[in-house]
Amino acid sequence: MASGFFAILDDIATLMDDVASMTKIATRKTAGILGDDLAVNAEKASGFASSREIPVLWAISKGSFVNKLIILPIAFLLSSFLPTAITIILLIGGVYLAFEGAEKVYHFFVPHHHSKKAAIKETRTKEEILEVEKERIKSAIVTDFILSVEIVIIALGAVVGEPLINQIIIVTFIAILATVGVYGIVALIVRMDEAGYKLMARSEEQSGFTFTLGKGLVNALPIVIKALGIIGTLALLLVAGGIFSHNIDYLYHFAPGIPSMVKDFVIGLIVGFIALLIFKAIRKVMGK
Repeated sequence: MASGFFAILDDIATLMDDVASMTKIATRKTAGILGDDLAVNAEKASGFASSREIPVLWAISKGSFVNKLIILPIAFLLSSFLPTAITIILLIGGVYLAFEGAEKVYHFFVPHHHSKKAAIKETRTKEEILEVEKERIKSAIVTDFILSVEIVIIALGAVVGEPLINQIIIVTFIAILATVGVYGIVALIVRMDEAGYKLMARSEEQSGFTFTLGKGLVNALPIVIKALGIIGTLALLLVAGGIFSHNIDYLYHFAPGIPSMVKDFVIGLIVGFIALLIFKAIRKVMGK
């Protein structure tokens, strides 16, 4: 009886050791997409009134957790019984990400009026502000869903061949880490100015280290947000291009002399503008 008990403990220890080792590998492989996820979501969570930043970010975070609850069981089932479907879903998600990235590039070179960010500052009634927030939260959650699919699939690919229980533990851990880590850092970024103002208020004079640090945080926030907006757009195109280049053999082997990052960006941009043109043509036909 005692030997059987210790044998069970030994099996559990072996399982946890395997899980820990594979988790490190899977985390390294998803590090790039987690960085892209951070840049994209920080850009999407910015631009709100100071009092609304945390509530909006919390709403997006809850949506992200729901996304993971939907994606994880479906991913495990498809990985076991219909692996081809995962590739198809990834490609569809890649088109959407490329579309979002291309749309941002288009709006940068062809300025348009009444953007959603501007609308938050221009609207005056509480109902209008909440309506704009709902739209942006919904958009952020949709983008998070697609990025979450990519994270889960990459993590699954890193542990393919492992026992199912190991796959479930490892991929679920990475999915939770993605949400908690990414949105935790985003929360710190969007509250930089608030922390800066508090440091400035605590300073007894306007030339000390505390005051200078606080002022630096306040002044740095607009720069950080603008930089993240640019990085987020590049991330959307890079992730989208990567999805296509890694899942379509022709694109994967095309122009091997070109750096993969450059190739992914170009592919993402081309696919994005094709999707954007199709979208605009459909809207024009429908008279919207």
